[in-house]
Amino acid sequence: MSIPRIRTVVLSAAVVVAAVGLWAFEPWRLATSSKVDESAPVSKATSTAARSQTAKPTPSPTDTVLATGTFEDAEHATSGAVRLLELADGRRFVRLEGLVSSDGPDLHVWLSDRPSGGEWGSYDDGRYVALGELKATHGNQNYEIPPQADLAGLRSVVIWCDRFNVAFGTAPVAA
Repeated sequence: MSIPRIRTVVLSAAVVVAAVGLWAFEPWRLATSSKVDESAPVSKATSTAARSQTAKPTPSPTDTVLATGTFEDAEHATSGAVRLLELADGRRFVRLEGLVSSDGPDLHVWLSDRPSGGEWGSYDDGRYVALGELKATHGNQNYEIPPQADLAGLRSVVIWCDRFNVAFGTAPVAA
């Protein structure tokens, strides 16, 4: 093989490696962030049937905080608070408040049966409930928990990177 041919092959390989590295690691995300400021979720209005004058008034249901926690660092520095909410209308949410985390590729919010502060890659080893893509790296945001999701035994809220199978940060909650 001639020297110019070897240079072409090496240069081509370097370009392919660089392209794959840029796709996988998205290094520009080290310098990017996003912010969202969603209001806390509120119960949907429920219709009430007309009550007869002899009917006894019943207390109306109220919103409930099921659990709270504070984020701990995992693969990346992450801070903020977490609340698990059950609204009077029966919907449940994970609410992130004052979240500060790094940006990264393919970030999601999960509830996991693994304890907060565990091995970075362990949160997909057990049971988890995926709540959706992380809306922003900073701020206040809400994630509705699917109605059929069983919260029993879930112990942490996780900012999860699907691309590299690691937790960016975790918060202990006892659902």
